[in-house]
Amino acid sequence: MKKLFTQESIISLRRIFPILFVLIVVPLFSYLFWLIYPSKDLEVLVVDKTVPNDRYQEHQSIFWALEHLKFRNSVGEFYDKERDYIGFYPDTSSSFGTFKDFTQLSEKEIVKKAKELDVLFYTDTYGVFENDFIKVDPDELSKKIYGGLNRGDINLLREAASQNKTIIAEFNTMASPTPLGIRTEFENLMGIKWTGWIGRYFDQMDTTINKNIPKWFISQYLEQHERNWVSPGPGIVFVHENGTVEVFTNGVDYFGETPKIRTQKINKHGFKLPEVVPYPDWFDVVLIERDYQVISYYDIDPSDLGNEKLREMGLPRFFPAAVVRDEGKGQYYYFSGDFSDLGTQMGSAHFQGLPSLWRGFHILSNFNDRQSFYWNYYYPLLSQVLEKTYRKQDRD
Repeated sequence: MKKLFTQESIISLRRIFPILFVLIVVPLFSYLFWLIYPSKDLEVLVVDKTVPNDRYQEHQSIFWALEHLKFRNSVGEFYDKERDYIGFYPDTSSSFGTFKDFTQLSEKEIVKKAKELDVLFYTDTYGVFENDFIKVDPDELSKKIYGGLNRGDINLLREAASQNKTIIAEFNTMASPTPLGIRTEFENLMGIKWTGWIGRYFDQMDTTINKNIPKWFISQYLEQHERNWVSPGPGIVFVHENGTVEVFTNGVDYFGETPKIRTQKINKHGFKLPEVVPYPDWFDVVLIERDYQVISYYDIDPSDLGNEKLREMGLPRFFPAAVVRDEGKGQYYYFSGDFSDLGTQMGSAHFQGLPSLWRGFHILSNFNDRQSFYWNYYYPLLSQVLEKTYRKQDRD
């Protein structure tokens, strides 16, 4: 009888078996483990007013985490990034879209809405502008379509706070275009004060090479610094709400190229995060009340000249990056960076252990890889916040 398998075919099978195991068996078991893992009930309301297209760049990463961790809403469904948020909904109409918020809710409806929640999450309130949809004059300010905190937001935040809910807010929740009076109420409620400064890293300050530096920033800097531009190379730009701008040049005003997010290995709330993570995106500089705990902080490693600049700007040596405060049975979190911003597609969340796999693929020190920051810092931070909230409300 002719043999079914020759010696050569057996050798070939042995060679491809590890590949088949990695490509088929491991993902299959990963999916099955995720499938049998029990789901958990957690009512989360995400507010995102910065949705100019269907990429959902400012909140899709949050919804991926919710689904991967198997958190379901009150009707037993996984959260849908296209449906389960409050904010702006883009379309092809002449008004570019519609919006939904809390301005029309009565006091009774606000109380009911807050009672239904476990987590109220403000991920981005900057909003949408005409230049998100049509070409406008780059030298003119684009007209706002929708954005900023409003009275309905404050009413819900205050009620959620009084009911000891978990409140999470990120960068730009209280900055422009939020009116000053509304911002002040938010600051007083949360116990956080914005200094008026925001900052961002650029890998090249040579304007002939880097076209991503905003033209308005260049013109304002030249106007305020006797028409002198900065040296080429990496830099950190700072912008104040009153129009004042400043630049920190790498190797002169600060060291280490990018700002760093530092987390103490042992911290009061037990967050397990990398001790040092490069962060190249937008952040705001805030001051916090004494009863806040600092989970992580920014360190730009300023030189003596940089420290002098910071003092002149009224800024401290270190800036809070992620903070938490216990408020009764609830907690307030503030992330002072554009942490949730992730424009790339994330794929399926239905595989157990996937975040650990992606952390292995995305090198922590590669600050040009936006997914590296998500998998190495933001996902671990967010997942721990959600799990802590779930365990707390489950005990209550």
